[in-house]
Amino acid sequence: MSEATFAERYRAVVAERGRLCAGIDPHTALLEQWGLPVSVDGLRAFADAAVAGLAPIAAVIKPQVAFFEVFGSAGYAVLEEVIAGCRAAGALVLADAKRGDIGSTMAAYTGAWLDDASPLCSDAVTASPYLGFGSLSPALTLAKETGRGVFTLARTSNPEGGDVQTAQAGGRTVAQSIVDAAAAVNADGSGTVGVVVGATREHGLDLSALAGPVLSPGLGAQGATAADLARIFEGADLAWLLPAASRSILRAGPDVAALAAAAGATRDGIEAAL
Repeated sequence: MSEATFAERYRAVVAERGRLCAGIDPHTALLEQWGLPVSVDGLRAFADAAVAGLAPIAAVIKPQVAFFEVFGSAGYAVLEEVIAGCRAAGALVLADAKRGDIGSTMAAYTGAWLDDASPLCSDAVTASPYLGFGSLSPALTLAKETGRGVFTLARTSNPEGGDVQTAQAGGRTVAQSIVDAAAAVNADGSGTVGVVVGATREHGLDLSALAGPVLSPGLGAQGATAADLARIFEGADLAWLLPAASRSILRAGPDVAALAAAAGATRDGIEAAL
């Protein structure tokens, strides 16, 4: 448990390391590109190199849970090692699990990803609010109590999300209602709730009152550039902006020094653009 709020922890690591969320996404194509077997042994070799190269550089490391889960319990054991290794290197860990459910099930997910007693405990977790923002209350409550964060999907970069996220509800879009609900939780200055807003196109959101981090995936392989960020997020507090890149950095592997160089160059490009 941390005595600091998530806002304080986030600002401290960004002040030290700059604004970059580096993903660890060990999908099949990257394992093969690195010359590794598509097996638990290959997964562990990939993870070890990624942690060594990225965790000392990036402010936030975002392991994509699905690419570990596909290997079953052995994959989760590797994920536990990734989380522990990244945190030991001083990075915040954002588990990209996109959990979202109701009642006791959401409470169990919360315990898995945000409770110190769990070997999967991370500094933050991604969550889907599309069963209603209030359904996330177990995660929001524990995160606020422990200085952790919850990043809720708002306006994602996938085209399939547009119909739901831009639908009107009460005179505003569904995505804007999520941002506004997050801002209400953050009104105490805790920065507990971040939102996920893709960097690949205009989002149409008012983020000015959020007072929490904005995870913006899409940098690099998905087509967004560092130069796009200030334009796409005009009006937002750019100090809270957390651009995310995964494949464009991971393609530099398996050499650890090359991964570190790619992460550093991506971070420096973001800082220069912002």
